[in-house]
Amino acid sequence: MNFFRGVMGGQAAGPQPSGAETIQKLCDRVASSTLLEDRRDAVRALKSLSKKYRMEVGTQAMDHLINILQTDRSDSEIIGYALDTLYNIICSDEEEEQDENTQKQVDDLGAQFTDHFIQDPEHLTLLLTLLEEFDFHVRWPGVKLLTALLKNQGPQVQGVILVSPMGVSRLMDLLADSREVIRNDGLLLLQQLTKSNAAIQKIVAFENAFERLLDIITEEGSSDGGIVVEDCLLLLLNLLKNNSSNQNFFKEGSYIQRMKPWFEVGDDNSGWSAQKVTNLHLMLQLVRVMVSPVNSPGATASCQKSMYQCGLLQQLCTILMATGVPADILTETINTVSEVIRGSQVNQDYFASVNAPSNPPRPAIVVLLMSMVNERQPFVLRCAVLYCFQCFLYKNQKGQGEIVATLLPSTIDANSISAGQLLCGGLFSADSLSNWCAAVALAHALQDNLTQKEQLLRVQLATSLGKPPVSLLQQCTNILSQGSKVQTRVGLLMLLCTWISNCPIAVTHFLHNQENVPFLTAQISENLGEDERLVQGLCALLLGICIYYNDNSLENYTKEKLKQLIEKRIGKENFVEKLGFITKHELYSRAAQKPQPIFPSPEEMLFDHEFTKLVKELEGMITKAVHKSSEEEKKEEEVKKTLEQHDNIVTQYKELIREQDAQIQELKEQLSSMTSQNEQMQATMTQQLSQIQQHKDQYNILKLKLGKENQNQGEGSQVNGMQTEELTQLREDVEELRKQNALLQTQLDDKDALINKLVTGRSDSAQNPVNAHELEALRCQLQSQSAELNQVKMERQELLRRAEAGSSNPENDGSMDALGVLSTQAEAKSSTESRAELEQQLASSTSTVAILQTEKAKLQTAVQESKKEQDDLLILLSDQDQKIFSLKQRLKDLGESDQMDDDEEEEDDDEEED
Repeated sequence: MNFFRGVMGGQAAGPQPSGAETIQKLCDRVASSTLLEDRRDAVRALKSLSKKYRMEVGTQAMDHLINILQTDRSDSEIIGYALDTLYNIICSDEEEEQDENTQKQVDDLGAQFTDHFIQDPEHLTLLLTLLEEFDFHVRWPGVKLLTALLKNQGPQVQGVILVSPMGVSRLMDLLADSREVIRNDGLLLLQQLTKSNAAIQKIVAFENAFERLLDIITEEGSSDGGIVVEDCLLLLLNLLKNNSSNQNFFKEGSYIQRMKPWFEVGDDNSGWSAQKVTNLHLMLQLVRVMVSPVNSPGATASCQKSMYQCGLLQQLCTILMATGVPADILTETINTVSEVIRGSQVNQDYFASVNAPSNPPRPAIVVLLMSMVNERQPFVLRCAVLYCFQCFLYKNQKGQGEIVATLLPSTIDANSISAGQLLCGGLFSADSLSNWCAAVALAHALQDNLTQKEQLLRVQLATSLGKPPVSLLQQCTNILSQGSKVQTRVGLLMLLCTWISNCPIAVTHFLHNQENVPFLTAQISENLGEDERLVQGLCALLLGICIYYNDNSLENYTKEKLKQLIEKRIGKENFVEKLGFITKHELYSRAAQKPQPIFPSPEEMLFDHEFTKLVKELEGMITKAVHKSSEEEKKEEEVKKTLEQHDNIVTQYKELIREQDAQIQELKEQLSSMTSQNEQMQATMTQQLSQIQQHKDQYNILKLKLGKENQNQGEGSQVNGMQTEELTQLREDVEELRKQNALLQTQLDDKDALINKLVTGRSDSAQNPVNAHELEALRCQLQSQSAELNQVKMERQELLRRAEAGSSNPENDGSMDALGVLSTQAEAKSSTESRAELEQQLASSTSTVAILQTEKAKLQTAVQESKKEQDDLLILLSDQDQKIFSLKQRLKDLGESDQMDDDEEEEDDDEEED
């Protein structure tokens, strides 16, 4: 313990050991001690010496400390001391003020120790495993150590973590730690981990990093938050910048909508803290990353649409027009709005409708242009406004037309300031930067828009009182000839080149001024200084455009004459060399990289990004046009005419093909519509057929139930619910009844004749009262029986009539026909009507059967009664015959036999006459 007391600062007798010797003894104790307490004390002592004796501790103790991490993992205290010691060795103390050479040595030393530590990938795997420990004294120094390793040797450490199973996931768990210091240092660790490694960036993003980071930003107060918000924003920038996959994931996850609350700025914008300015600056950069011009057009357009739909663009425009916003935030907001609206017609239209909160309200574009042409405004702000104006006009022919329209005589409003007036004012002001910015802005209003180039030729300017107005084109050339500053002339030459390129009418107007061509040739042919070489190159470009797009409408300045003029005054080789000065200029390549105008100083603001594209396109064509001879020119013209003819033919065929395509498309649509209708009809027909089949089955079942099977048309059919056999039997019964009726009628006639014969002898009977009385009674009895027989006869005839009518009634046949028709119609009618009709038929048939059966029973009853009455009548007749016979016998006995014989003969004669 005396040894440790001496190391830790206690007084000991004798000479004090040097730092290296002390460290060596401590390393021996760490390596050889068997007691955990001794090793822990030795590691604690090494930790206290590691900052002062960084070199010695690193060279002698690193391997022992790594061994401690491997063998003593059960003791969190010694593990914490070992991790702190390794961190002190690898990471230099940033708080110490050191000169440049010392700092470089320290950094080299940290890199060397880092290389030694990561030589074995298992050491990093061990460190990642230790990060899973929840103990604060293990986890926190482990996070700091891994962060230091990434700072010193990022790519190598990233490679090991990338191949380590669950390596990134373990680090992402740090964001969920409830201890803020570990969570915050975890943010710093992930910042180092995700630098310049797209694979790790994707893994971190898919580990739900966006959700966690946005939650932390919201919890910390968004733009009003502290350094933690800044760290989260920096990590988000690492994940999204130049990573299209993560950008798409961010957009698809609807995280753009969660950015809108960041930019809700109140009315009181005074007293912004430095941290708030930093946070808002990073938030604006994050928006720009999603809509950067270097992204794919489709992804950028999709993000622009989302930003407009969720109201983010509207919120940014509110900041743009707010008062009291710091200059750097305002500048970055302008740049952000620029890229949100660039190339998006909907966003550009919205921006054109934004008004500043002034009295009277002015369009935001006018307010911004006022700042651009104001030389008292900061340089970066003026550049941002120019970029915003360029983005507003990018691929926006509608906006270009609105800007040019403010310059035309018919639309100028003297009572208000317009964008065109501000541009003209800046174009001809005394400030060269305003000249350049206004010229470039006006050139963007003409970019790829032939109509506006021709419209701008109508603009007339009143230069001074008493002098006639001059055209805008002429005024630009007048300023060029006055020998203004280089920046002004470069801006005007870029405007003229953009204006007359691909516009033969503008070329004719330019050449119509007799002073322009001599001025250009003079500028090109002179041997001027280095600063003027760029102006010479631009003059050569302008003259080359006059040759290439010349329609030979001016006799003095045809293509051939201009080429001869170049050959005599300048020389073709010299002309091409001067033309090449443009692309060789160092500021040209800088401007060609990005659309945003970024210049370190106003003097270096010479080239525009869109103009560099025009130069690249025209340089080769102008060089060929100058070197071509007249014969080659003629041949090219002929070829050009032939190609135009071919193009016309091709155009006609294309139009024909378009028409045919349109017709084919229309026919396809019709076919598709008819196919769908056919399918619907087929489905409907199938459904109806199914219903018809069901009704057929129901009908057959009903036929079976009613006994009405149709075996052969007319055979086995039903007639009002009665079988044919029953009808035949009934007819036979009726016929038998007829015969019996005829027989009875004959018998009755005989009896009537006999009675009448007997009545004629009433006078004789009067002689004998007894006999007369008996005869009268017999006569009345016979009359009553005759009446009863007549009634029976009438009832029989009525029954026969009804039976015959039932057998020959056409309605019955019609009902049979109706049943047949019904079976046919049921197949075509809907299911409801068919079923109702069948049920009605069934009810009718049932009622008819019941009625006929009742009538049949009555008829049978009447027949039985008639038979019975006939029997009774026969009995009566036999009784009467017997009585008549007895009466005759009595008459014979009385002596009346002769008279009886005469009467009987008379009756026989009468019957024969009848």
